[in-house]
Amino acid sequence: MSAAEAKGKTAGRVALISGASRGIGAAVASELARRGWKLSLGMREPVLPEWADGGNVHLFPYEATDTEAAARWVAAAGACHGRIDAVIANAGVMVAKSVIEAEDGDLDRLFEVNVKAPRRLVKAAWEALAASGNGRVMVLASLSGKRVKSAKSGSYAVSKFAAVALTHAIRQAGWHLGIRATAICPGFVATDMARAITDFPESAMIPPGNLAAVIATLLELPNEASVAEFAINCQLEEFF
Repeated sequence: MSAAEAKGKTAGRVALISGASRGIGAAVASELARRGWKLSLGMREPVLPEWADGGNVHLFPYEATDTEAAARWVAAAGACHGRIDAVIANAGVMVAKSVIEAEDGDLDRLFEVNVKAPRRLVKAAWEALAASGNGRVMVLASLSGKRVKSAKSGSYAVSKFAAVALTHAIRQAGWHLGIRATAICPGFVATDMARAITDFPESAMIPPGNLAAVIATLLELPNEASVAEFAINCQLEEFF
């Protein structure tokens, strides 16, 4: 699809993206802007991307552990753009500990950022998503939300299994309102998080731009073509 065709399909639609300063979030933001979306980018330290058109890109100082941040962000984005059509809950955290090594505080942090924060963000945007009639929710889960590959990834996997379940729960709650939710479940993506936890070659990882193109395509599917989960891998595994 050409840039002009893409923009024609999504003109005026607005997406909120958490964790948008780098990695997957930054790639999704760039791809959606190319396709004509208006954006509200949640970042710990907001900086306008080089590619951004200031009139179509709103910035918000979002911290996932701040329990009041989601409501403030949604209000600010609504005031700026007048509507919200999609939430891409991308902000996440990794604690590389087995479930035996982990302390309660580690699990609290994982669930706060990977599960509770996305729920708060979607809850805050719910009325706007319903008003869209084609509201979309993308939760960046992981293949670790589908299988436990190692002991060290165990605690992270527990939170990501919950993130996948959260996405299905959102999908059930919003179906009659035209809200569709998808759990995005990638393997290793070439980001700082992946580089820190594996010696798998970066050249063989999923490029963030490729994942961004997948997410953009899923956002643009009609209500009658809902995808509940999307698994994408850069390795050959028995099931994924």
